[in-house]
Amino acid sequence: MSKALSIDLRERVVAAIAAGSSWRAAAVRFGVSAASAVRWAALVREAGSVAPGPLGGDRRSAQIEAHAALILRLVDQKSDITLREIQAQLAKAGVSAGIGTLWRFFDRRRMTWKKSPPTLRSRTAQTS
Repeated sequence: MSKALSIDLRERVVAAIAAGSSWRAAAVRFGVSAASAVRWAALVREAGSVAPGPLGGDRRSAQIEAHAALILRLVDQKSDITLREIQAQLAKAGVSAGIGTLWRFFDRRRMTWKKSPPTLRSRTAQTS
């Protein structure tokens, strides 16, 4: 995973731009991309700081978590419901969710469904 460049470097690049240097010249001087210099200058204008935002982590689970009550109610109503059936029920409610999203939803809750152990074949099936 990538790591944010230091705040000190970001501040020096922005200070050079504020002192009259072009974005490209400041970027070359400090060994960063011109796009980074542009983003950092815009960040100072908008947020007042060059501090980086959070990196990594889960950014979208809140979208499916907002419908947790509905999903858990579907599971309570039918204990052997499949992820595809849950996906279809959510679609009827106007919620778009992928199978992987639903799998991670249940994984966060440590909810799993195990298949029943195999049973012996019937006597008629064994002879044929």
